[in-house]
Amino acid sequence: MTSEADPIIDEWYHHPEKAQKFKVTALDEHTASVEIQYFDGTLGEIDLDTWYQLDVERIEAPEDWTGPMDNIEKDDLNPVGTEMRREDWEAPYQEVDEKRRAGARPPEDEEEESA
Repeated sequence: MTSEADPIIDEWYHHPEKAQKFKVTALDEHTASVEIQYFDGTLGEIDLDTWYQLDVERIEAPEDWTGPMDNIEKDDLNPVGTEMRREDWEAPYQEVDEKRRAGARPPEDEEEESA
């Protein structure tokens, strides 16, 4: 069976014969190839002729799309206190205030920079 699904960047696909889910990460027109990333994080490349010979179907992104990411906790996906507000984008950057909020650097960091 051949695929009628065109490869679309950032879309997920399923290859039922191998029970694999993967995402198209890039299309290279010069080499006529499709770069993909499997759900487990493995990277691959398929030439376009082979793509259309495969039995692949477009699917919704997996519910747990963090599969390819190593050691990520669910709480890390939306860290508290990192949300940007409109005022944050419109305010001028205050480097001195930012350094003050960050606190003093440990002495060993300062020594490495002066070396």
